[in-house]
Amino acid sequence: MDTLTHALSGALLARATAPVKPVPGALTPGARMTVGFLAAAFPDSDFVLRLFDTLTYVTLHRGVTHSILLLPGWALLLAWLLSFLSRQRYSWRAIYGTAVLGIAIHIAGDVITSYGTMVLAPFSRQAFAVPFTFIIDPYFTAIIAIGLVAGRSRPDSRYPAVLSLAVLGCYVGFQGVLHSDAIQIGEAYRENKGLINAQVHAFPQPLSPFNWKIIVNYKDEYEVALVNLRRKLNYAPAGPASGILGMWGRIDAGYQSPAAAAWARYKQFGDNSSRAVLARQAWNQEVFARFRGFASFPVLDQIEFAGNAVCVSFFDLRFTLPSLPPSLVFGVCRDSPRGPWRLKQDPGLFGRD
Repeated sequence: MDTLTHALSGALLARATAPVKPVPGALTPGARMTVGFLAAAFPDSDFVLRLFDTLTYVTLHRGVTHSILLLPGWALLLAWLLSFLSRQRYSWRAIYGTAVLGIAIHIAGDVITSYGTMVLAPFSRQAFAVPFTFIIDPYFTAIIAIGLVAGRSRPDSRYPAVLSLAVLGCYVGFQGVLHSDAIQIGEAYRENKGLINAQVHAFPQPLSPFNWKIIVNYKDEYEVALVNLRRKLNYAPAGPASGILGMWGRIDAGYQSPAAAAWARYKQFGDNSSRAVLARQAWNQEVFARFRGFASFPVLDQIEFAGNAVCVSFFDLRFTLPSLPPSLVFGVCRDSPRGPWRLKQDPGLFGRD
């Protein structure tokens, strides 16, 4: 989830949990919301990993700063730092509980997206995800913002914030119902195709809570459909063909009626048998271990030849959108048939060079 939404959710939770009768030395409502805002933004400080390279950031993001095991320590550090910056106006003890809440709601907000969060770091790199919410969800953010704005009209009451959190919980629950509906579509497809041992996954998509990506995977093959659960007829965008609105229209048009959804087939190592051998060899290189651990649904992007040199790149089906090139594309290269493999030049966060 985007950092601003995280921070706003921390401020909202801080306001909703404010004591009715503050004790002496307790945070004022405004200070409490500021602490919640900063604490909820803190876990994304791991963006500094981007200074090393994109693959390091991608594979370690949502790691130690998002750990529930380390949460008490991070909250203590933040409480001490904020107490120091306030020139001891508030003790670290007065700040600590709100800092815990801010970090906790950030972790919860990331767990409900499809990227995955290493909540048991540093003892486990297993990424947990309950994929109900897309990483940028304007409706999710709007519910939080409305609660904060409503709270300004009643500065002595925490009930606007409480109500906003309740609505937010209902919205996430509604997304959970939609996730179940998308899974059922995938299961029906699996049964119709006789893919007995295949696994069905569903991932939220942008622009609408009704947009979903369904992946049915078996061995190293995938069947993928992009559906809008509310549409009865397929949709074609109307309006400008260029600009941000045109791009949004093209993306949204990729999600079609479940009854008319087109299922696309992907193979992890491609369709060409001779190139699949090379792709498999590149995939299994030790230098590519970090991406192998990160990618849940890896697919061959392309194999590029330049003289004796070759580069093989892959992407993860979780991070593709209709009408746009794949994001988070990584690969390995070698300069000669017997030369060592090395990581491909950093491609950046949003697709190929």
